[in-house]
Amino acid sequence: MSGAAARPAGSPGHRCPAMQRGAAALALALLAVLPCCRAHAKPQPHGARDQGNMNVLFIIADDLRTSLGCYGDPLVKSPNIDQLASKSIVFKNAFAQQALCGPSRTSFLTSRRPDTTRLFDHNSYWRTHAGNYTTLPQYLKMNSFVTLSVGKVFHPGIVSNHTDDYPYSWSIPPFHPSTQKYKNAKVCKGPDGKRYANLVCPVDVKEMPEQTLPDIQSTEEAIRLLKKIKSTGNPFFLAVGYHKPHIPLKYPEEFLKLYPLEEIHLAPDPKVPSKLPPVAYNPWTDVRSRDDVRALNISFPYGPIPDDFQVLIRQSYLAAISYMDTQVGRLLNALEEQGLANNTIVVFTSDHGEQRYVMYESCWSLGEHGEWAKYSNFDVATRVPLMFYVPGLTAAFPLPKQRVFPFINPFTGKVGNLPRGSMVESNVELVELFPMVCQLLGLPLPPPCPKPSFHVELCTEGEGMADLWNQGATSVANDESFVFTQYPRPADSPQPNSDLPLLDDIRIMGYSIRSNDYRFTEWVSYNPSTFTANLTDIHAGELYLHMSDPGQDNNLYNNLEFAALVRKLSALIKV
Repeated sequence: MSGAAARPAGSPGHRCPAMQRGAAALALALLAVLPCCRAHAKPQPHGARDQGNMNVLFIIADDLRTSLGCYGDPLVKSPNIDQLASKSIVFKNAFAQQALCGPSRTSFLTSRRPDTTRLFDHNSYWRTHAGNYTTLPQYLKMNSFVTLSVGKVFHPGIVSNHTDDYPYSWSIPPFHPSTQKYKNAKVCKGPDGKRYANLVCPVDVKEMPEQTLPDIQSTEEAIRLLKKIKSTGNPFFLAVGYHKPHIPLKYPEEFLKLYPLEEIHLAPDPKVPSKLPPVAYNPWTDVRSRDDVRALNISFPYGPIPDDFQVLIRQSYLAAISYMDTQVGRLLNALEEQGLANNTIVVFTSDHGEQRYVMYESCWSLGEHGEWAKYSNFDVATRVPLMFYVPGLTAAFPLPKQRVFPFINPFTGKVGNLPRGSMVESNVELVELFPMVCQLLGLPLPPPCPKPSFHVELCTEGEGMADLWNQGATSVANDESFVFTQYPRPADSPQPNSDLPLLDDIRIMGYSIRSNDYRFTEWVSYNPSTFTANLTDIHAGELYLHMSDPGQDNNLYNNLEFAALVRKLSALIKV
């Protein structure tokens, strides 16, 4: 499931043997846990409404790291997602292609990398800016699925033509919660009793505009659609995009009770690493713009957030996760109550991580590298949760009266020892989601993208898995699995627009390879007028070894001991 995010100018979609081996590693992992699934063979669950069709419920969180109980976080209370994971394939090392909402969502919904969608900011629509690429929901719609969008699925605005790509991708106009327009409103109560547009924003829902919150509205609409659509006779693809735990960290205040402040710890690596290239640092401008953070008068770009406020941010991020988990639990419970849990594939993921948390020596931390946002190529910004529940394959069909997804209240529910889902270690990429869903549904697979592929409407840059499935299990256990990410910058040093440069301002692109053993990044010159990178004009580099440096704090790029490895990986980026 690997591919080339970094490639020579004018040659998008190129694949090298190492990248194909990464795809093969994922395929083998899937074969191990889905032995009865074969290409073009549709699952046949007992008691399904239509024996020939499976539905898909696609749940997308926003800015969610792998800060979940099922990923080993001892602090996070996420019982409903953990319950889903216990019946699913869970990918331990799944990565987005760019740590920004619009580019990431466009990438995995079209199965094209950012260099091919030509989207690195939030200001272009791929159909007119790059190519008329077919999306996952569009492809399913073409194959008789009713396709429905609730909440944040595509990034709203120019990125999706102000329509969430309707009518191409969706059978009816997408639903957006009416309260999302208050996202940055001054509704957060400060110590003085006044209202502010804060980063940390626990609220009394009854005091909010319309007396509700966006994710609550999205859950209610998704449940309404489930009740309505089950009688249509057509299979459905229902995508539900939750806004949390994206900032501002606005959530019902009662979720703070789950996370006493005395249990919250600071990051073990809160300072900017001494060998971190300035171009790799993101100055978390969006966070700085919030009223409560602005009041701290933090110096730009490296000024640290005070320790006591760091703890408040972490506490609220965790509370926002539990709030979102509760909405997921209500949605999954409704799926079961409508008699759909036995013939609906459930996919759960996020568009990218959030650079606040990373598993480090069995301790979850925040503020690593002195940073407080995504906008980078580090694991903490690009690694995401990814799981697939496939009835009858990843979990046995339940006995009569046995519940599949009972709602678990995080305050009172007894989670107990949930059975662990099948955890896959291989590195995988979200660009492979499109063909993976097609594979599970038994639909014809999108062909591999040619080079270049701007003129090709339907193809995938996540090639490799389907071919191996068709061939049967082949051992690739000794092969390396690679994933590729990228991030743009306007300059070699942190600028006010370093986090989110507009296309015309991009001068440098950071191309990154993540393997089982290391993360390697080179920052090279980029010409936004021609959409080309000069891969030989290297401004800076990074090399981190996972075994000795899981927090990615010690940059070994200029260490002579690793010069041969740097040359090898630099050549791989240029292939």
